Amino acid sequence: MSEDQIIGQPEVQIPASAPTRTQTPAPKQGIPKGPTEEDAAKPTGPIDKEPSGAARGTTSTQSGADRSEAKPLKESDGRIDTSAQNNPTEGEMTPELEAAVARGLEFLKGIQNEDGSFGRGRYGRHVGITGLCAIAFMADGHIPGRGKYGDVVKRALDFVVEHATETGLLAAEATHGPMYGHGFAALFLGEVYGMSPDDDRTRDALTRAVQLIVNSQNDEGGWRYNPVPYDADVSVTICQIMALRSARNAGIKVPKETIDNAVRYVKDCQNNDGGFRYMKETGGSAWPRTAAGIASLFYAGIYQDEAIDRGLEYLVQNALPTGNGGPLGQAHYFYGHYYAVQAMYLAGGERWSKWWPAIRGELIARQESNGSWNDHQAGEAYGTAMALIILQMPKRYLPIFQK
Repeated sequence: MSEDQIIGQPEVQIPASAPTRTQTPAPKQGIPKGPTEEDAAKPTGPIDKEPSGAARGTTSTQSGADRSEAKPLKESDGRIDTSAQNNPTEGEMTPELEAAVARGLEFLKGIQNEDGSFGRGRYGRHVGITGLCAIAFMADGHIPGRGKYGDVVKRALDFVVEHATETGLLAAEATHGPMYGHGFAALFLGEVYGMSPDDDRTRDALTRAVQLIVNSQNDEGGWRYNPVPYDADVSVTICQIMALRSARNAGIKVPKETIDNAVRYVKDCQNNDGGFRYMKETGGSAWPRTAAGIASLFYAGIYQDEAIDRGLEYLVQNALPTGNGGPLGQAHYFYGHYYAVQAMYLAGGERWSKWWPAIRGELIARQESNGSWNDHQAGEAYGTAMALIILQMPKRYLPIFQK
């Protein structure tokens, strides 16, 4: 596989007698993937705590140089007591950021397909990209039927739910690697259901989607392209962990054993330099999958761990945005920063106050005149959705981004 492939995995041929945990062969659908190998961890009890619902934080609209370093408001021995969730920094939100987000949301609204989906060409009618685009609107406070873009989110929700199969798999068009799309679409359903607990249709689709994830976890503790318990990689695994966390926050039962096994798998993929390799076997580190690995541990309920500290240090050394475009031309730029900003937000303290203004400034500078961000491999819908989710982290609307 070439360095710049992010989807289009070879189809996995599954014998009819394969010992899968799902009974019905599923349609094959891909999602813009994270880095592959060719491209280039304490107990998990906290996930079993009672869901807290949609947290609402504070935001700041103070003006000033967009790339100035944000200042922590609360410190203890030089470190933030908790994540950035409850410790907003001065100047997190700027007029430049608000304007960029407004342009981006308008662009996304304009490219929604008639059936409510997002994505064009190779990634047309894609449940995963549709879920990410809808989450970008939800990050601004819009939910199905409510808010300026409430109808956009509702139409996206209708599309995803209409493509929930009997097996639980969320998939529309037949392409390869359906678990990427499934993970992002299930995350979207979890966020919607967490904010609209009376939505029986969403709950049913989400419950079946979660059961498929649980059933398709392999013996190592991870997941890969297809919903069968064979092999695994870090990139697909984090998609499923985030979906499970969102569902658990919304009140859907998730077995503790599933999370314990996932944590074990992710930790087994960390190298001595703090970075993460693509699969459990020997391989090199790369910053996008390292960001995904750290985020997966946070979402599994682990907040204090040597694996997290070493991974965060690796990210700072290898992926801190520079303001001149950084690794924008590299494969998996948006994917990597989607997870990196979450990792830094949940870590809080100096890491967040240094990382946030850097990625904020870099993304604002890279926005196209039509309001989009273009991922040259997966398209404008995917790139714009990822950029908008990153830029709206400080708004603190989405339950998934809370500890």
